[in-house]
Amino acid sequence: MKKPVLVVMAAGMGSRYGGLKQIDPVGAHGQLIIDYSIFDARRAGFETVIFIIKKDIEADFKEAIGDRLSKIMDVKYAYQELEDLPQGFAVPQGRTKPWGTSHAVFAARNLIDGPFAVINADDYYGPQAFQDIYTYLCNHADAEKYSYCMAGYLLKNTVTESGSVARGVCNANPNGTLANVTERTHIEIKGDTIQYTEDGGASWNQLPQDAVVSMNLWGFTQSFVTETGLRFAAYLKENLAGNPLKCEYFLPFVVSKLIEEEKASVKILPSPDKWYGVTYKQDKDTVVKAIAQKTAEGLYPDNLWQAV
Repeated sequence: MKKPVLVVMAAGMGSRYGGLKQIDPVGAHGQLIIDYSIFDARRAGFETVIFIIKKDIEADFKEAIGDRLSKIMDVKYAYQELEDLPQGFAVPQGRTKPWGTSHAVFAARNLIDGPFAVINADDYYGPQAFQDIYTYLCNHADAEKYSYCMAGYLLKNTVTESGSVARGVCNANPNGTLANVTERTHIEIKGDTIQYTEDGGASWNQLPQDAVVSMNLWGFTQSFVTETGLRFAAYLKENLAGNPLKCEYFLPFVVSKLIEEEKASVKILPSPDKWYGVTYKQDKDTVVKAIAQKTAEGLYPDNLWQAV
């Protein structure tokens, strides 16, 4: 079996941060959140990272992130472009938003030739999930079903006081595998509760604080890349007419379809760690303090890459 590689979805970084050069460091020596994810992945056993970016941010990305991390990992690049569509489809006029996380993985189809983990570039996941995912991928291969896994986080450990977040809310089977996952795109803390809305805030529904959610840390075999490509055209036919500028082909959509069709089994690997991310500018102080605390406790060296 080939060694697992790490796939990092970073095509949206430029738009979210107003340009890569404006990314705020969270570590004492200018480290970004992605530095801590790569550090955790490297010590878990990953040696190759594939960054999925947009071609027009390539120079800035390499300057801010890629060139530095290429000293630690074997770094490769895939490009998520709006024009990379199935035959017969064209980019709707006015569309600038990337096609979503499943499309991002599909964009790396020419580089992924074995098991892989996939993460968001701007989320802090904690070391345990990377170790668990790597170990699982090294010891499981597709058999009667595709053999996938995901890191499961408690919802209360993944929300921010600063505004809404999107999360994949998971239901588990008795054997610890994923039954289904529902993408909730607008979740907020409301008083002592966590709630979501699907109608712009006209109505709200409560979620359990200990609900298991996906933070887009998945472990897949190469079969998943093939499936994302096979299903993309059907997704576009169903969603493009009604939401041409913003519909997104999410990873949980493909995962859920494969589970429904009994083609895949997805093991949930519970993570005790708290998620951190700078979803909003107000979140930065919280992340900086958390990283400083983890560094003081010895989880990370003060200067990450000097210690490697």
